[in-house]
Amino acid sequence: MQILKGYVFRMYPTEEQEQLINKTIGCARFVYNYFLDDKIKEYKEIGKSKSAYDQAKLIPSLSKEKEWLKEVDSQSLRNSLLDLERAFKNFYNGSGYPKFKAKGVHERYKTNNIKSSYKGNHYNSIKLDLKNKTITLPKLKEVKIRGYRNKEVIPGDIKSAVIKKEAGRYYVSVLIEEPLIRPPFIPRSIIGIDLGIKDLIVTSYNEKIENTIKLNNKRLIGLQRGLARCKGGSKNRYKMKLKIQRMYQKIKNARKHMIHDITNKLIKENDIIVTENLDVKSMQKNHYIAKGLNESPISEIIRVLKYKANWNNKKLIQINRYYPSSQICNICNYQNKEIKDLSIRKWECPVCHTNHDRDFNASVNIMFEGLKKYMKGIEQAI
Repeated sequence: MQILKGYVFRMYPTEEQEQLINKTIGCARFVYNYFLDDKIKEYKEIGKSKSAYDQAKLIPSLSKEKEWLKEVDSQSLRNSLLDLERAFKNFYNGSGYPKFKAKGVHERYKTNNIKSSYKGNHYNSIKLDLKNKTITLPKLKEVKIRGYRNKEVIPGDIKSAVIKKEAGRYYVSVLIEEPLIRPPFIPRSIIGIDLGIKDLIVTSYNEKIENTIKLNNKRLIGLQRGLARCKGGSKNRYKMKLKIQRMYQKIKNARKHMIHDITNKLIKENDIIVTENLDVKSMQKNHYIAKGLNESPISEIIRVLKYKANWNNKKLIQINRYYPSSQICNICNYQNKEIKDLSIRKWECPVCHTNHDRDFNASVNIMFEGLKKYMKGIEQAI
């Protein structure tokens, strides 16, 4: 089995390489905006517009007019057109209309690994050398990198690389197609998890995991006020903006680390994981819990669990989002509809008089409901 896996490295480019990266990001943004404008005008005139393939044919003539486009990696310009095509496909599927890209927002470009051979020798436009801690990229040549200290080599074929600038720092994300050998599936343990705000995760083993990563709102407000006092285009404004960006980046990295720690533990210790199929977007419309949901990475935990379960040949079962897991007593199955009130954290079953912790009770019910779903699947297979 082959899978696509991304590896992110911190880059340490020279001044010349920095200038070329910034120029390539700017050129990719220009091409995106230029052809978005072209699509809008063309659609207004004739009711249809060119595809990314047809637009790519116009890049050579555009490069003659704008000679600075020739200085950068040509693959980055073509990938900008594919990004534009994808933005329109997403629009047709219900997303917002594509917007023009602004300078300083999502600064990145993508390049593909072009393979060639000459006189029996094989060449790649992107090369990764973990022993010498370098990566070779089109136009940039060798760039120093840092990351994955325990790996000397990553087996597989390099497909593409995304070079990005975040908070004044440079990163490269390398997409590699590599072989995966999955272990046989042996169902020996099952766990139900209740995802929430107060506790990020409560398991059916009554283990509670809190969300330890939270935004320092006072610090952020202070920095934003400082930014507002700075003159536009000044060095002090740029420095203040960097401080805010690095604060968000630090929280983002800490949250990512926390998510991988939690999901690795769940996948390693359990063969079947059961969770609710939550509609987080609809939940965010409730202003009482919206702020807590924004700080709680529920969607990301489920997304990471899905692909890790697939890689490790474990089962992730998602039960119906409307299943009343918090209301049902896991001992006698009595349903207490008063528990719809989220402020009630503990309750006593009026039938069997069992005292319940709301989230732990929900996780146990989620586990049993997932087990039923799993057993039905086995019966149908037989």
